[in-house]
Amino acid sequence: MNKEKKEVARLLKIAQGNLEASIKMIEDDRYCVDISNQIMAVNALLKKANNLLIKQHMSHCVFEAFNSDDEDLKHNKMNEVIDLLKKVSA
Repeated sequence: MNKEKKEVARLLKIAQGNLEASIKMIEDDRYCVDISNQIMAVNALLKKANNLLIKQHMSHCVFEAFNSDDEDLKHNKMNEVIDLLKKVSA
């Protein structure tokens, strides 16, 4: 596992802890604004992890595909990236 994927895993573990804390806060009938802030922290961590993973994919997998002579591979990677960007921007 490379450095970027290790960081993604670390961020996801933190998000998991924050999500579990959010659930506990709901079960403990904590103040809604505090729960919302915790949920926003989870969302921010997930977004950061996803952006890092996309960056890693672009830097490695897509870069390698575009340095190859395989036109089908290049076309498939381009469509993959376009589909991914559509999902991220939705």
